[in-house]
Amino acid sequence: MSSIISYFLPISIVLSPFLASAQDALLSGSIRDSVSQTPLRGAIITIKDGIGTTTDLHGHYQITVPKGIHLVTVSYTGYRQQVATVELRQALKKNFALQPLTKRIDEVVVSAKEKGEAIDDPQMSTVHLHMKDIKDVPVIFGEKDLVKTIQLLPGVQSGGEGSTNFHVRGGDGGQNLILLDQATVYNASHLLGFFSTFNSDAIKDVQLYKGGIPAQFNGRISSVLDISMLDGNKKQFSGEGGLGIVASRLKLEGPIVKDKSSFLFSARRSYADSFLKLAKSKDMDKNSLYFYDLNAKLSFSLGKKTNLYLSGYHGKDRLKYNDLFHLFWGNTTATARLNHRFNNKISSNTSLIYSGFNYQAGVSSEQIDFQVASNIRNVNAKQDFSYYANVNHTIRLGVSALAQSIRPANLASGKNQSINPTAIESQRGVDLGGYISHEWKATNRLSLQYGIHVHDFMVLGKRTFYQFDKNGMPISEKRDNSRIAKHYINLEPRLSASLMLDERSSLKASYNRIVQNLHQLTNTTASLPTDQYVLSSLRIKPQRVDQAVLGYFRTFSDKQYNFSAEVYYKRLGNQIDVRNGATLQADAYFEGELLFGIGRAYGLEGHLRKNSGRLKGWISYTLSKSRRKFNGINDGKWFNARQDRTHDLAIVANYVLSDSWTVSGTFVFNTGNAVTFPSGKYLVNGKSMFYYTERNGYRMPDYHRLDLSATYAPNKTGKRFHSSWTIGIYNAYNRKNAYTIDFRENKDNPNLTEAYKIVLFGIIPSVTWNFKF
Repeated sequence: MSSIISYFLPISIVLSPFLASAQDALLSGSIRDSVSQTPLRGAIITIKDGIGTTTDLHGHYQITVPKGIHLVTVSYTGYRQQVATVELRQALKKNFALQPLTKRIDEVVVSAKEKGEAIDDPQMSTVHLHMKDIKDVPVIFGEKDLVKTIQLLPGVQSGGEGSTNFHVRGGDGGQNLILLDQATVYNASHLLGFFSTFNSDAIKDVQLYKGGIPAQFNGRISSVLDISMLDGNKKQFSGEGGLGIVASRLKLEGPIVKDKSSFLFSARRSYADSFLKLAKSKDMDKNSLYFYDLNAKLSFSLGKKTNLYLSGYHGKDRLKYNDLFHLFWGNTTATARLNHRFNNKISSNTSLIYSGFNYQAGVSSEQIDFQVASNIRNVNAKQDFSYYANVNHTIRLGVSALAQSIRPANLASGKNQSINPTAIESQRGVDLGGYISHEWKATNRLSLQYGIHVHDFMVLGKRTFYQFDKNGMPISEKRDNSRIAKHYINLEPRLSASLMLDERSSLKASYNRIVQNLHQLTNTTASLPTDQYVLSSLRIKPQRVDQAVLGYFRTFSDKQYNFSAEVYYKRLGNQIDVRNGATLQADAYFEGELLFGIGRAYGLEGHLRKNSGRLKGWISYTLSKSRRKFNGINDGKWFNARQDRTHDLAIVANYVLSDSWTVSGTFVFNTGNAVTFPSGKYLVNGKSMFYYTERNGYRMPDYHRLDLSATYAPNKTGKRFHSSWTIGIYNAYNRKNAYTIDFRENKDNPNLTEAYKIVLFGIIPSVTWNFKF
């Protein structure tokens, strides 16, 4: 740690002495919801002469402007704009409380405020979503889902029909860092991927970074999905919820001590199992098929400059068929964060974070009886500082210590002792790191954001490491009893720049290098609860990506429309794949089944968005390619990654018919995923065996679907209780999209092999009643 501090100290000394001009004064303060006192992250503050900024995670803003009288405009999605005149003779603190809009005709309900599309902001490839933005986007079963909304954005692909797994710019699902109040969430899915773990009622906003990832983030090479929970209402008690065809939810929030502390509690549960219990069969009464999740948060004001936040999440899935099969999995997170503002220029965040994931699966019959179980645990301590020198210079720096532990899938035999039990040693690692970044408005036209993240991942010893031959067979083993078996030290530079072409358009460019020490092993594009996670080891090296992006950004019609086009290129190193026919579960020699190679991904993304008026929405299109190269696969030649798609198109529209009625629609089209199909077959002892050649050399059929919804929300101005009805149709024209393709012998001629598709969903109607009080 001392080496990290000594590395950053001279850099911070060089960058810190940015002083405001004597002719300038500092305007600072906070922006909150006038009803709940919730801080509004990403609220926009603009001065009449063109100077502007946005609020941080805690709703705070700081801006240095010339002394004198200024007109300040504050705006935020779903709130009434506020304008104030301020006279600056010296540093001034000015707080704003914005009033939520009550009429739907005024509300921006299907717009994504993209921080990266602010034409003068150097940050690019970034999307900032409010929960108001996705309330009317139609999704399967009528459950509002932020992850499925993200899949409608350029550069983001769905992992499959109805799946919450997603791929960003050619990466796989295990290369996305998903954070809930800074805590890592693993396998963020319910019911095998049909719902995400995030209850929309408990979420405040979402930030997705696809490229130009800021220096404070590390650990995944494709993207960062940063999700913030609501803080709770410090003014008055309130609640909301909904009853749907698959699940119901309830949120309660209110003050503990008015204006000083608050609580938030949210719960959601599905009830497919309740219908099973209605069956007359006794066997059906033993089945389980449900999920639940709980969100909770406490917020405390410890004076004018200090706030304490305690938040947690727990979710569980239970899938059981009689006494023959069961699969349970879930996530648990906890975050304690202390925010302190030393003065108008310097603020601090001190965080202690816990994340856990586990699964258990078992089969019980007369012939076979076993169960496997695995878990992940990590504890992270972080210290972050922000230094706002003036309108042209902002410095952020911090340090962190992350301890990780993985207990791989261990195999336990059941009562009939039909399976030999297998116990695999736990994997442990510690990641010590630090970062520093500088946001610099170099000229009126050029803005820069650059920094570096440096960290040392230590593979902990006191475990056995194996060596393998070229065929993956173990040839030796060594017990390492040292405290640290290996260090992986990496420097991750980050650079983003924005060049204003005129008042309405700009060019942006970014470069970042990121490494990843947690690896998800899977054979599918879907992310399953039983996918195995492993840490970097003596054999498994950290994954690495170098990504460069160039983009053009423009606004039209007084910012009513936004357009962006970005091209990207990613070079991937130390990529991991598995040998054909590999079995990874409960295998102490699983590292021998792994192959290591390189990859590349490149593409073009286009995004046109309409922000205001009765009709709002967006069109996103992605043209992309994602390739991999491994010795031992496809004769060492380049082949398509499983998630490779040529075309991805999404059209999202929301139309406000009146104060009470809103209709929405979503259309998606994409090229089918790359897959490996048999190229022929042969007979072995009278049994047909398929012959495979090129890896991922074939494609699934093209996918397209139309979803529709209508929401009726009668305007009840002045009344405490509000309710609404949403009627949805998923896959409105009943498209028979293939979930997978399988092969079988023709019944009439066994010498012929025929392909057939398995369809998961046709048309699915849904009805949801929502209420708020």
